[in-house]
Amino acid sequence: MLFSSHIFLFLFLPLTLGTFCLLSRYFGPKPAKASLTLASLFFYGWWSPIYTLLIVASMLVNFTFGRRIGAEVKAGRSGMGWLTFAVTANLLLLGYFKYANFFVTNVNAVFGTHWSLGQIILPLGISFFTFTQIAYLVDVRRGVVCEYDLGDFLLFITFFPHLIAGPIIHHKEMMPQFREPKTYRFDWNNLAVGLAIFSVGLFKKAVIADRISASSGRIFDLGATVPALHTHDAWGGALAYTFQLYFDFSGYSDMAIGLSRMFGIVLPLNFTSPYKSANITEFWRRWHMTLSRFLRDYLYIPLGGNRHGEGRRYVNLVLTMLIGGFWHGASWTFAVWGAFHGACLAVNHVWLGFWKKRARPALLPSWLAGGIARLFTFVLIVIGWVLFRAQDLHFAQKVLSAMFGVGASPTPGTPALLKVNVWPWLAGLLAFVWLLPNTAEIFCRHQPYPDSVKPEPDAKPKWFHWDMTTARAIGCAALLGIAILSLSKTGEFLYYNF
Repeated sequence: MLFSSHIFLFLFLPLTLGTFCLLSRYFGPKPAKASLTLASLFFYGWWSPIYTLLIVASMLVNFTFGRRIGAEVKAGRSGMGWLTFAVTANLLLLGYFKYANFFVTNVNAVFGTHWSLGQIILPLGISFFTFTQIAYLVDVRRGVVCEYDLGDFLLFITFFPHLIAGPIIHHKEMMPQFREPKTYRFDWNNLAVGLAIFSVGLFKKAVIADRISASSGRIFDLGATVPALHTHDAWGGALAYTFQLYFDFSGYSDMAIGLSRMFGIVLPLNFTSPYKSANITEFWRRWHMTLSRFLRDYLYIPLGGNRHGEGRRYVNLVLTMLIGGFWHGASWTFAVWGAFHGACLAVNHVWLGFWKKRARPALLPSWLAGGIARLFTFVLIVIGWVLFRAQDLHFAQKVLSAMFGVGASPTPGTPALLKVNVWPWLAGLLAFVWLLPNTAEIFCRHQPYPDSVKPEPDAKPKWFHWDMTTARAIGCAALLGIAILSLSKTGEFLYYNF
């Protein structure tokens, strides 16, 4: 079920929220939480009911693993053996559904064999709920999670705002909120703030992301049918996908946080103006922030992080991002995209280390140097998204070659794939992501995120800060109305595929 569908907006959401509020008021927390868990399982099963059995089985097994690991830790043992077994079991499950056919295809290509596993359908959200459960198991072993309630665990994993495409959350971030009495008292402020954030996200998805998707599709889908691409077509398609992915994922993140807030639950920040970044390191602190946190805490640091010298640090960075790329999908394009970002991170650390050791006078005004750094970083990001979006490495090379004027050129008279009027649209979107405030900044006065990550509100009044005023309410209602009118053209969220 899509957040951006009529059945979700007009049936599922009001019925689920209404049931939760009524049960909270008249019967207490346990029935309310149970209703939310059942509704979340229904939400997940709407896509394919049979895979509801898979996620339930996965949760029951991981809850059992968690209790076993907790018992080991409580008895004074390390619990590392059980943790290793549990994490391996989770990765094998993910590997079968996501990577088995990829592995067999490559074995067949190398050895000339003809093995086949048949069609394996990827369960929706398996990457996200697998990583969430792995984080839970590690936190149990570290002693961060010491409470083992099956009902709470099922709700923690299935809570529908974050279930399909994140954010990837920790048990300690969400479940203590479900133990607070105020969560079960209806709050008009939570509803207003949540609905406003949700409206912004729905507008980004339905009005911006899905509208620009046609331009990116013309290059990345139709571009394979032509011998060579025009340079302006290649750049136009790359930029169109860059903005499509931005507004699609930003919109989903806003909607997830807004929906959760309607239930009185605050989810962690997952997306904050990544295209404003002045370097690749900053980009990964702003893009898919909870995935970056997971990769850092559960992969990069266990690999050794920066504790064993600079050379080992760069190897760890590239390996972490390579695995992060493969996490997105079973394709060499994702692997190369991850390795590309790993290499960029390593080079960035080398450059920063070199520059900090040498006191030099500023060659350019800070505003100009910052602008150049932002532009250079943005170009690197666009190059990476070409690798991410292309159906194979050959086509990625074709697009990148056309972007930089290398290789074959279209024959004279070959028509352009993109219309001229797409360029003002792309320029407007670039100005949007570079100049306008993000959702976290707009709603910073209303604690849309946990205290540890929320931006500090500026002491001075600013025009973009959202407050409980009639004008702001009318503005959000207008965004919501325009978005709802655009729903007939709305497609799946891109991160549903990962």
